[in-house]
Amino acid sequence: MSLTLAVSGMSCTGCESNVESAVSELPGCEGVDADHEAGTVAVEGEVDQGAVEAAIEDSGYEVAD
Repeated sequence: MSLTLAVSGMSCTGCESNVESAVSELPGCEGVDADHEAGTVAVEGEVDQGAVEAAIEDSGYEVAD
């Protein structure tokens, strides 16, 4: 399964690392790629979208609708 979310608030590679670290700890996550320039986070694996959104928001960023 592949999931791509629009995320606001990431402004640098450090932000990308924060998001990637948080999401990668979720059960079923096989890979995550955050891109601050595009404002996206792509997740591979069998993960719950709500859990991904919560991990991103808990890291201090906002998932766009």
